[in-house]
Amino acid sequence: MHLIDLTKRFKKGITLAIALVVIENVAWVFEPTLFGNVIDALIEFSTSQSRNWLTLGLIIPLGIWIFIFLLNSGVGALRRSFDQKIYLNMFTQIATDVAMQAKKSRHSISKTAARAELSREYITFFQYRVPEILDQSISIVGAVIALSFFDLRIAATCFCIIFPLFVITKVYNKKVILLQKDVHDSREEAFEIFSLKDPEKVREYYSSMAHSQQKIANWGAINFGVMRFFLLIIFLVVLYISIDLDDFTTGHIYSIVAYLWTFVTESEYLPELLESWTSLRDISSRLKTVEV
Repeated sequence: MHLIDLTKRFKKGITLAIALVVIENVAWVFEPTLFGNVIDALIEFSTSQSRNWLTLGLIIPLGIWIFIFLLNSGVGALRRSFDQKIYLNMFTQIATDVAMQAKKSRHSISKTAARAELSREYITFFQYRVPEILDQSISIVGAVIALSFFDLRIAATCFCIIFPLFVITKVYNKKVILLQKDVHDSREEAFEIFSLKDPEKVREYYSSMAHSQQKIANWGAINFGVMRFFLLIIFLVVLYISIDLDDFTTGHIYSIVAYLWTFVTESEYLPELLESWTSLRDISSRLKTVEV
């Protein structure tokens, strides 16, 4: 059972779920700019002599922002409701396939139960990781494009930092691959260990698994710290550039900070997504004999 086979089998449900994710996140990309326009309109309204709430200069930007906000929220709520239904059905069918294949191959009960449980990570990947990957991709690209309309130097700064972040993440991935394999090997032995009813064996089993998981956590912490350092550089450079900007309104400054913050926060979680992808690849190799 490979990821491509799984995608083909549940193509309609996965396609609709992904489409909802894209609509939700594309709508969000416009929010900082639109809300920045609302801020400028409110400031202009507060200094106006007429104080007419029905003025088009206020109603139009406010109305557009409310529409996009409701679209984002509505699609997000619909997606979360739909996700649960489609992915629970997927897990039921995949776990059944794993059990049937294990019966044919005469795998041990321990390995069969572990692989049925590991198959849940396929569902976790589609239900949570795929939306996160799309969210981060759309947010990062959208933020850089939006920032280019305010000042090309700001967008260029964000763009230039992407390469070192990618290199850091790749190094982290190489370290995690073998550690993820050790964790999954341990999971497949769980039932056999417990069947021995030996407290010392159980202690050794969990100590070994904890050791591998702690190594993954340590590498994640190092990677996180290095990435935060590079992202701090982005903030400082952009703040320096912003000092030199002319004819910028309060709304513009809000939008720049919002897009910059989006770029920084979304970039921070790239290692976690890569770790999930690495784990999924190992699981795929273990379940490759399962027919879908």
